[in-house]
Amino acid sequence: MDKNKLDSEVDKRRTFAIISHPDAGKTTITEQLLLFGGVLRSAGTVKAKKSGNFAKSDWMEIEKKRGISVTSSVMQFDYAGKRINILDTPGHEDFSEDTYRTLMAVDSAVMVIDAAKGIEPQTKKLFQICKMRGIPIFTFMNKLDRDSREPLDLISELEDVLGIDAYAMNWPIGMGKGLKGLYDIYNNRIELYHSEDKGQDFLPLNDDGTLAVDSDLATDSIYKQVLDEVELVKDAGNEFDPEKIAEGKLTPVFFGSALTNFGVKTFLDAYLQFAPAPAAHQTVAENKVQPDSKDFSGFVFKIQANMNPQHRDRIAFVRICSGEFERGMDVNLTRTSKKMRLSNSTQFMADTRETVENAVAGDIVGLYDTGNFQIGDTIYTGKNVVEYPKLPQFTPEIFMRVTAKNVMKQKSFHKGMQQLVQEGAIQLYQSYSTGDYILGAVGQLQFEVFQFRMLNEYHSEVVMTPLGHKIARWIDPQQLDENMASSRNMLVKDLNEQPLFLFENEFAERWFADKYPDVKLFSLL
Repeated sequence: MDKNKLDSEVDKRRTFAIISHPDAGKTTITEQLLLFGGVLRSAGTVKAKKSGNFAKSDWMEIEKKRGISVTSSVMQFDYAGKRINILDTPGHEDFSEDTYRTLMAVDSAVMVIDAAKGIEPQTKKLFQICKMRGIPIFTFMNKLDRDSREPLDLISELEDVLGIDAYAMNWPIGMGKGLKGLYDIYNNRIELYHSEDKGQDFLPLNDDGTLAVDSDLATDSIYKQVLDEVELVKDAGNEFDPEKIAEGKLTPVFFGSALTNFGVKTFLDAYLQFAPAPAAHQTVAENKVQPDSKDFSGFVFKIQANMNPQHRDRIAFVRICSGEFERGMDVNLTRTSKKMRLSNSTQFMADTRETVENAVAGDIVGLYDTGNFQIGDTIYTGKNVVEYPKLPQFTPEIFMRVTAKNVMKQKSFHKGMQQLVQEGAIQLYQSYSTGDYILGAVGQLQFEVFQFRMLNEYHSEVVMTPLGHKIARWIDPQQLDENMASSRNMLVKDLNEQPLFLFENEFAERWFADKYPDVKLFSLL
C-alpha cells in the first residue's frame, strides 16, 4: 500500500472503548451501534435469558447465563465513511485489569452513565485511567426512558466528581413516561421521542432557538421549562471547544436511551465528527512511532482462550500502532528477538470472525497463538527495534488453593489452567514447600468465572479452597532464604519461577521487614 493510500486508510479509523459501571447499559449501546453499522438486524439484550437473543458482544457462555460482561469484546464495522473498532469492556470491578489494558489500545473512550444513578465508583476509576492517558472522552447519559435525576445535577456531578469540563450537546425534554424528546443544542433541532424504534423524527429550530414549525410541543409546560434550562446552559456553561475535546479536557455530553435506540445515532454522528484518528505511540526508548510509518508495529493487549471451544483456539489481540498488517508477513517479537510469520489472522464481530488479509494502524487483529505471545508483547518489522511500554498489571489480593476433583483428568486440568491463566485475569502460583497450585485474583468473581470455564470448556471440575486475603510481595532470588517462610508468610513462585511471599496481613509484612531489614520486597516485578 503506498503512503497516500495508507494515510487515507488510517485517517478513517476510529477506535474506542465503552466504559461504565455495571448495568449502566454499555453493552446495550454497543448493540445499537452495531445496528447502525449494518452488522445486526436486531439488537440482543444482556438480560434476554428466556428468548436466547443475547447481546452480540457477550459471546462467552457464563456471560449469557449471568447477564454480565466479563471479558472485552472487539467489534468492527463501517459507518459514514469510517472504519469503527469498538472494544466493549467488562463493567464489573473484579475485571478492572482487563479493562485497564484495553484502554491502552484505544484512541478515545465513551463513558456510559445511568441517568438515574449518576457517577458510580467503577466509572470514576476507569475515567481516571482515560484522564491519565489524556484521551478524549464522550459521555452518554443513558436510560432516559426511566425516571432520572435532573440533567443539571448530572452535569454538575460529572464536573465536580470527575474534574472535567462538560458541554451538553442536547437536553432532555421530560423523562421516564413523560419523555417527549431531546432539545439538540449542537444541531439546533428537536429530536422527538418514540417509545419504540421508529427511526428519527426531527423538528427544526429557528436561530433564536424557537420552533420553526407548528407543534403541540410549543405550548407544553415541560418544553417551556427546558427552554429556560437550555438558555441557562448556553449562558453559564462551558463553551464548545474541539481542541479541548481532543485533549481530554472537555467531554461532550449526550442524553438518550440505548434500550429504545433514542439519541444513539445523534451521538454516533457527533462522535465520528470529533473523535480522533490513530495518533503516534510512545515507545520505551521515548521515541514516537507515527501511525503512517512504512514499518508495521503493534502490541498484544489481550489473550483469549476458547473463543471457539470446538477448536480450543487461543487468540492474541493486537492493536496496530503503525504501518500495514498483511497476512503471512514476517515480524520480530521484541521480547524474544525471534522472527515469526503471522499466517493465521482474524477480525471479529464478537462471536463471529473472518480471516483478515490487510489492516492498518488503529485496527485490532486477532492472531491465532500456540503459546508464543504474552500480554504486552511488541511485534514489528524493519531494522529499528520497537518496544511499547508494559501494560498495567494488578497485584492479586485474594487467593485460592486449586486442585482437580478427578485425579484421572489431570491432563485437561493442567491444560485448562495454563491457558486460562495466560489471559491475565487470574494469576497462578506454586507453593515452594508442597508444590500446590494457588490462584490469585483481584476479585471473587474471577474465581467463579475460572471454575465455570474449567468445567464447561475443559471438562475439568476443580476444588477451590479459600486462603483469604493476602499481601503479595516479590523478593529478589539472590536474597531469598527458604527458611524465611512461616505460617504468616507463605513462600510461592509465579509463572516465571520468581519467588514471592503471601503475607497474612500488614502486621506480618512489617514483622518480616523488621527481622530482615536488608531484604527488599516488591509489589510487582
